Amino acid sequence: MNTPQLSRRTFLKTTAVAALGFPAIARSQSPNSEIRVGIIGFGGRGQSHISDLLKLNGVKITAICDVDDRVLGKEKEAMGKRGQAVETFTDVRKMLESKEIDSISTATPNHWHSLIGVWACQAGKDSYIEKPISHNVFEGRVLVEAAKKYGRIVQCGTQSRSTVGLHQAVAWTQAGNLGKLLWARGTCYKPRPSIGKVDGEQPWPAGIDKDLWFGPAAIEPLMRKKLHYDWHWDWNTGNGDLGNQGIHQMDIARWFMGEQTLSPKVWSVGGRLGYVDDGETPNTMFVVHDYAKAPLIFEVRGLPRSKEQWKAEKWGGPDMDQFRGHAGVGVYLQYENGHVVVPDYNSAAAFGKDGKMVKRFGNYAAPKDGTDPGKPDNSGQGSHHENWTKAIRTRKAPELNAEILEGHLSSGLCHTGNISLLLGSKQAPGAILEKVKGNKEAADSYERMAEHLKKNGVDLEKEQLTLGEFLTMDVKTEKFIGNAAADKMLTREYRAPYIVPAVA
Repeated sequence: MNTPQLSRRTFLKTTAVAALGFPAIARSQSPNSEIRVGIIGFGGRGQSHISDLLKLNGVKITAICDVDDRVLGKEKEAMGKRGQAVETFTDVRKMLESKEIDSISTATPNHWHSLIGVWACQAGKDSYIEKPISHNVFEGRVLVEAAKKYGRIVQCGTQSRSTVGLHQAVAWTQAGNLGKLLWARGTCYKPRPSIGKVDGEQPWPAGIDKDLWFGPAAIEPLMRKKLHYDWHWDWNTGNGDLGNQGIHQMDIARWFMGEQTLSPKVWSVGGRLGYVDDGETPNTMFVVHDYAKAPLIFEVRGLPRSKEQWKAEKWGGPDMDQFRGHAGVGVYLQYENGHVVVPDYNSAAAFGKDGKMVKRFGNYAAPKDGTDPGKPDNSGQGSHHENWTKAIRTRKAPELNAEILEGHLSSGLCHTGNISLLLGSKQAPGAILEKVKGNKEAADSYERMAEHLKKNGVDLEKEQLTLGEFLTMDVKTEKFIGNAAADKMLTREYRAPYIVPAVA
């Protein structure tokens, strides 16, 4: 008989959950049952979560949670005007104890993502975790294991994975229509003006629970003008533009490449140049993920095309650089017999060696020269939350377009690129060029970066770039080889009681 073994499993699961104060809830979803969702964090991306979920039949938002009393009260009022009665929470742990929710959709700052996801799994809730799904590699892997252990449906918020056009483009290129992939390059040329420089510690904003806001991160003095959003540029809570925007483009590039591990070799070059402010993360950077089949290179530029644009308070659009005439934020993949451009989350186009378009996907515009290769299936942007809720009903994680392992790997590419930079040292431009010149594509990225900075009035002999550590990883264990300092940065010192638990 199997009864003793089943009882033991149930006992272990129940006691593990109870240790965190969560009841062992695992409400089954029939195809016709209502999915009750709790929203956590809605100052920015969370608003999109609310909007998307309200459009879905059979889905009801029953609770909202935010550590900011003002934001929480405002959203409760807004939901009331929509005819949606919701329960409010300040502490996510209290929300996860509720029997009135089956799943959560969260868009908190990065340092909270994995812990909320793990807690949700242990509390028997399915979850939608905004990108990046982690603040470091260790906790991302824990979330993957938690989803598997507790049988939860966990979607990563890389919404491009739910677009018909990109699915078609990936399948078309992987079928060999352009031959072998030579390299992939993602770009985030996105305006990031100075966040300002404060003189000393700033007062903590009223109505925000400081302990809950920091959660698993160290509690630090507020040394910037804005608490919200600018946490992206503080290493304690954010991951710079690699984790903010670059996660999307690196995920798309890795999807095309078909890579299902972190990169075996990684290194980077970058810095925060052009102004002095309270931000810590680089506004200019490139990362090389040296996969065996082809390299994935990612470039970040927060400064405009040149110093001429500095007179404008905000930069954007034509003020920013482009890569080979294409969008400032996008992906460019070079193949033996042509290239593919992905300028946004839902379209792409393939070009032959002669530069003429041979295929377009999604809503990519037809060429103006009249050589339209044919109208694509313009199904546009799919609903990422709808895909998630469908998988909740079927209980089949493989039906997710961005299953949590995909989110972990693409988030991990952001983290390992940042680790390389954080372990590096400032170098003169000649020394960096000497180090990178053996890699054709990396040298190209560096030389264009140096020219970009020169146009912005940056003297690299005085404001030097950091040459990151060259790191090698065992992709099976997700540990670096022969570098204890780098391994230490794969995780963090967690602050009790907000500790990401190891999930065996």
